[in-house]
Amino acid sequence: MSTHIGADAGDVAPRVLLPGDPLRATWIAETFLEGARCYSSVRGMYGYSGTYRGEPVSVQGTGMGMPSASIYVNELIRDYDCQQLVRVGSCGAVSQRLQIRDVVLAMSAATDSSMNRIRFEGLDYAATADFHLLRAAYDAAASVGVAVTVGQLFSSDSFYSDRPELLQRMTEYGVVAVEMEANALYTLAAKHDRQALCVCTVSDHIATGERTSSQERQQTFGDMVTVALDAMLATPLPS
Repeated sequence: MSTHIGADAGDVAPRVLLPGDPLRATWIAETFLEGARCYSSVRGMYGYSGTYRGEPVSVQGTGMGMPSASIYVNELIRDYDCQQLVRVGSCGAVSQRLQIRDVVLAMSAATDSSMNRIRFEGLDYAATADFHLLRAAYDAAASVGVAVTVGQLFSSDSFYSDRPELLQRMTEYGVVAVEMEANALYTLAAKHDRQALCVCTVSDHIATGERTSSQERQQTFGDMVTVALDAMLATPLPS
């Protein structure tokens, strides 16, 4: 039993979906998993386990931002031995190639966070996805007719930034969207030799101002969940 999850040993599956929003975790469990049961409601951060196509899968809310997500990822790995961790979240588009509700597969994640600067004593670290999960997600999307963009995300420490011009510079260097968790997920997965991927749906476009509602973000981003689940099942767990 961990501090912030509180589930018993064996309650959490080796494959875990990680939405930031705990209400999205509930929606995913009720919509996609068979026999889903809640194993944790500590701090209102819901976690569920069930099956998808006969395979055990869990979904655990992580909250917003890298510090919060890092707590749950650390505990899922350390205390529950989870092997595949796939973030299913929202992102803000900065590329003109993206539109509202497009799905993005993050092959890497830049950041302005000091977490990795502290961890690596000032060295830059390239936080990247697991190749096998990334390839499986791309193939899964193609098989169900979901168009995806594969690119670099920017994991920001600030939802409301005082330096928006820096995001524009990131865009000039190929970043397609901004979110707040992928960099930490990829770093921790690499440290512990686990498989990780971030699959995001565009919830708003920073350049155009177009956006979805909070209810839409909770309950209508089903394409990315299907892609994530199919990719997980198509990727063998680490031996």
